[in-house]
Amino acid sequence: MGAKTRVVPRLLGTNDRGRFDANLMSVRDDVMSRESQDVMRKLVEHAGPYPEEAFYFVRDGLSHAAQRVHGAETPAHRKLQAFLLEEGWDWSELIHGLDSGTLPLFVSQLIEEAGGCEKLDRHITGRELCWGLHDYALTRWGRLARPVLESWNIRCTADFGRIVFSFIECELMQKQPSDNLADFEDVYCFEEAFDGLPASVPPELQSEDSVN
Repeated sequence: MGAKTRVVPRLLGTNDRGRFDANLMSVRDDVMSRESQDVMRKLVEHAGPYPEEAFYFVRDGLSHAAQRVHGAETPAHRKLQAFLLEEGWDWSELIHGLDSGTLPLFVSQLIEEAGGCEKLDRHITGRELCWGLHDYALTRWGRLARPVLESWNIRCTADFGRIVFSFIECELMQKQPSDNLADFEDVYCFEEAFDGLPASVPPELQSEDSVN
């Protein structure tokens, strides 16, 4: 996995932010709501073989994956995300503003409520996202996970990446130049991961539930 991705959607929302290795990926809460059917239809038309359900799954799975890696998002995180979107900033600019003492007082207080600068980074890598989607699919459907995903033309981890990059290509998300679709390729084999064979989840990506 190479870089991490900065994503700030313009039209559709998830509750969380992620990244593909080195750059932030985020999705606005008002962007992927169920009311955004017109925007979703346009996205599906652009993306090709994946139905709406696949996009909602990846959206919800992104939130699940970030929570799996970083824990639950706090109200302070959400308010800070809203501030960043309003100002057109990324997290690095927020931290720079804090260091330089130029942030509004309420924003500095929100950072403190969120646990400080070290708690602001809720990034996840493309690899972590793929494993989070694996975990989320098994939680929702158990042994039916692979048939459900395949019914949506999701047959490998690269399909997760194509869905994410469809958001980017439709300007619902933004990415950094270093982000690459290849970050999602061959993260795991669907047959092994979903059909009861050992999936070899890396120890650093295992949740407490999977370890117990």
